[in-house]
Amino acid sequence: MTGDRCHGAAAVPPAILAGPPSGWALFLDLDGTLYDLAETPDGVPPDPAVARLMDNLCAYFGGAVAVVSGRGLADIDRLVWPFRGPAAALHGLVRRGPDHSLVELPVDRAALQAVAAALRRLAEAHPRLLVEDKGRAIALHYRRAPDLEEAAQEAARDAVAPYAGRLVLQPGKMVVEVRPEGADKGVAVAAFLETPPFSGRRPVMVGDDLTDEHGFAAAKAAGGLAIRVGQDERPSAATHRLPDVAALRRWLAGLVGGVP
Repeated sequence: MTGDRCHGAAAVPPAILAGPPSGWALFLDLDGTLYDLAETPDGVPPDPAVARLMDNLCAYFGGAVAVVSGRGLADIDRLVWPFRGPAAALHGLVRRGPDHSLVELPVDRAALQAVAAALRRLAEAHPRLLVEDKGRAIALHYRRAPDLEEAAQEAARDAVAPYAGRLVLQPGKMVVEVRPEGADKGVAVAAFLETPPFSGRRPVMVGDDLTDEHGFAAAKAAGGLAIRVGQDERPSAATHRLPDVAALRRWLAGLVGGVP
């Protein structure tokens, strides 16, 4: 995905959201955005401060706040408990609306399990790799083995090749995921924008990773903003940036007049 480099995107000014909050909708990634990254997905403990912040943001934006994450829905809920607002899980494969109704996109489970088996064979040979079965997506994590990045990505490409048109690769930070085609964070953001209380508002998508680029593009296409968290200089569609998770929490707390 093309766009400004991160160092070319503007820093986020305190008053970036012009006008009343009722004109905006907020979409937030979790890992690397609201939470610092850990070696494994289970290594991120829930922080009550995040749940309080989410509750305050939901009140401030009149309910137009959603988590948009690659994690499963139960895992999202674990990290923002007791907040139970709108969420797009697994890059939009599962979407929970403001009324708690669920939309679940179809998945070729047999193809996914075949891919999972191939990736587990690689992980058995290299125990520092981690295969995460999310039910509707498979992730191969190499955060504990950055020297195996090329091998991990090659194995994922080979495993997905027989299922072209059904499954796609989604690269991320020290991870490569396999998910059904047709689901990404941009599709999720666009779907939320078609329903109240998100409809008619300008979206703000906040994320840190390659998986968030579709969300950034969707927010910009709808006349909104894209805020990238982090300091690396890869190309990004983001319009603005913040240096780290702590800076994002401070900015969000500032919106609602609280303490991060």
